[in-house]
Amino acid sequence: MTQHKMNKSMKQVLDTNHSPHYNYIAGDWVNGETEKENINPSDLSDVIGVYAGANEVQTQMAIDAAFEAGKSWSSWTAEQRADALDRIGVEILARAQELGYLLSREEGKTLVEGIGEATRAGRIFRFFAAEALRCGGELLPAIRPGVSVEVTREPEGVIGIITPWNFPLAIPAWKIAPALAYGNTVVFKPADLVPGSAWALAEIIARVGGLPPGVFNLVMGPGSRVGNTLANSTKVRGLSFTGSVSTGRQVGLACMQRGAKVQMEMGGKNPLVILNDADLQTAVSVAIQGSFYSTGQRCTGSSRLIVEAGIHDAFIEEMSRQMAALKIGHALRQGTDIGPVASEDQLQQDLRYIALGQEEGGQLVCGGDLPERDTQGYYLNPALISETNNAMRINREEIFGPVASVIRVRDYDEALHVANDTAFGLSSGICTTSLKYASDFKRHSAAGMVMVNVPTAGVDYHAPFGGRKGSSYGPREQGSYAREFYTAVKTSYTAAG
Repeated sequence: MTQHKMNKSMKQVLDTNHSPHYNYIAGDWVNGETEKENINPSDLSDVIGVYAGANEVQTQMAIDAAFEAGKSWSSWTAEQRADALDRIGVEILARAQELGYLLSREEGKTLVEGIGEATRAGRIFRFFAAEALRCGGELLPAIRPGVSVEVTREPEGVIGIITPWNFPLAIPAWKIAPALAYGNTVVFKPADLVPGSAWALAEIIARVGGLPPGVFNLVMGPGSRVGNTLANSTKVRGLSFTGSVSTGRQVGLACMQRGAKVQMEMGGKNPLVILNDADLQTAVSVAIQGSFYSTGQRCTGSSRLIVEAGIHDAFIEEMSRQMAALKIGHALRQGTDIGPVASEDQLQQDLRYIALGQEEGGQLVCGGDLPERDTQGYYLNPALISETNNAMRINREEIFGPVASVIRVRDYDEALHVANDTAFGLSSGICTTSLKYASDFKRHSAAGMVMVNVPTAGVDYHAPFGGRKGSSYGPREQGSYAREFYTAVKTSYTAAG
């Protein structure tokens, strides 16, 4: 195993001539057992870089280092932790354009979206820098005379973090930042598909954070090696996971069997209800943004469009017209509305579901074909499928691509029933000008997040994020609610005298 001491500038971080990119373990940059090329989905001839993959032994080394580092890290004051996170956030914000460019190049988001995500990541670190100073406790009155009751919060210990490929900067940021803010140590495993953004984030944390060796560790590689080791190590006291339902269940069972804390964000099949009284232009704009932006690769995307009968035909017509005007192309080029699908596997999955929707009786209104561009990439015109019902597989299973189906309903009561008739419960939305229906929907929607006249995808970094039913398990992410997962509550009794 080769170790490398590095102190690179961000220009070097983004320079692909400096491959391979190593894992970061116990304060050293460490070569992996394998190497993998990172390919641009907008241009398959563009190799972004070569990234090392860790094995089980190296992952356990990172866990051991994090466990030992907790002893020194726990002696840092809240202000020292806050200063470290603030330095990281400031650096990310200063480099948001460069980081956003890298993100869009490797994941396929448009450049505007990539820069926006990088900016959000920086703001998340700065938010949790302040939260480190706000993690207070309580002094409760006791029922026994002469006894005081004190409630405090302490770090859990080593936190394993497993993140998906669709938000390669923002999701790692909203897990890593609170973990460090509340005094935990971190072992971070990014998605194997998008190591570049994760590596760049890790380099910033390592270079400007000033953290003791082992407090933060990066281990890249497949879930079968890295992820399983994190889920099963007795030294990992909490694991925060975002990914597929099937993998999440495996992770959750492994953690629960050994008594570790677990936080899981998984799938969604999010409804957007459009009532007869909705403003048509608002409804179409909300649907297009929620269903197709970020190439539909968002767990909060609105993949089920539940449309009341009176507005149904006008909605379909206007939706089709505006979809035809969308520019599908290279993620880094100005004017692109929607970039490529992130990978060949994901593209094939999208195409299978489009075909399945038609086999089940749905009508492909527009899109669903593969446009040719001057670079070879995973391009797909967003698909809209009408004449569907909620029993179809395309309305039961998460597609995770630019594919939306339309379900016609008689009235609001049926719309609410259909919206809630799903195994998932992450995000939901309604387009209406009626305060009565908006208020009723907010109250009775069986989702963790409810949107009125805004897209189902898009949440603020200081507000809690999470769902219900099969979408989420454990405490909420983001905002002050994050402390529920990253801290342990201790109750202390003291007798006077």
